[in-house]
Amino acid sequence: MEERLHCIRSWRRVLRNFVGKPAAIVFGMGYATNTATLPVLIGKGGLIISDSLNHNSIINGARGSGATIRVFQHNTPSHLEEVLRQHIAEGQPRTHRRWKKIVVLVEGIYSMEGELCKLPEIVAVCKKYKAYVYLDEAHSIGAVGQTGKGVCELLGVDTADVDVMMGTFTKSFGSCGGYIAGSKELIQYLKYTSPAHLYATSISPPAAQQIISSIRVILGEDGSGRGAEKLARIRENSNFFRSELQKMGFEVIGDYDSPVISIMLYNPAKIPAFSRECLKQNVAVVMSGFPAVPLLLSRARICISACHTKEDLLKALEVISQVGDLIGIKYSLAGSNKQHQEQGAKKLE
Repeated sequence: MEERLHCIRSWRRVLRNFVGKPAAIVFGMGYATNTATLPVLIGKGGLIISDSLNHNSIINGARGSGATIRVFQHNTPSHLEEVLRQHIAEGQPRTHRRWKKIVVLVEGIYSMEGELCKLPEIVAVCKKYKAYVYLDEAHSIGAVGQTGKGVCELLGVDTADVDVMMGTFTKSFGSCGGYIAGSKELIQYLKYTSPAHLYATSISPPAAQQIISSIRVILGEDGSGRGAEKLARIRENSNFFRSELQKMGFEVIGDYDSPVISIMLYNPAKIPAFSRECLKQNVAVVMSGFPAVPLLLSRARICISACHTKEDLLKALEVISQVGDLIGIKYSLAGSNKQHQEQGAKKLE
């Protein structure tokens, strides 16, 4: 029993030190981390302001809370401020009472766009209007930042300025589940109220050990130096792949340094053609269509790994280029991506 308690304490300590918060709680399912946490953090009389392109788990968690929900234009701090100012002035519907609580929901890297959150500006707006910041780092934790600690480290934001930090273990850590990190009072409250903690199964010991080992590798605590090497390789691979796609004439969205790259197809009828033609040449791709994205904004979403070799990337680029020519999705002319290329070259310097 004592050994088990020691493991649990060690597990929590490793996680909270990694994300840079005083305390943390873990859940057995990443999706449920959002859907089960938001309804116990805010309820009727509260105001949720959510980025228009937030993940479905955030949307469902917000809907289940009973709070009033408003959206702001994707990754636009100026519109966030406009929405905050308007709704603080108006107050609650019908009664016009002051809001009990205001929470702003954003993602570190937007899962379908590959865009980095404009976190410094959003934090500044939330401070000005005394709103809480809820940051979902499912796609950024362990993948960006000098030591892999996510967008706060990458963009120079103090983790103390982010009230709730959420992330999952299914990507960078190769395991399962999710976490919430925050103040000791917040985590203690979640232990008593979150259904994902009270009623669901916990993370198994092997899965927990996988996460602990991954964190130690990322931080370089295993003594091998693999963590820094892999982080540099993710960035190098991502920027190389994105730059080459743009040179070929594909319309690619997302930011440099982001490991999530989306090739725009637009026409949903081209989704099966792109996927099947790539598969014929032994390249498996992930397609995204409605309702995951708007109907006419279908895309191929590529997630770059540190394990991808240069040969892997060149092979994929060759196949994708051939398929792009075949089905007609190279929407940019050869010279029209010059601005993107110049931007990429500056990032790579």
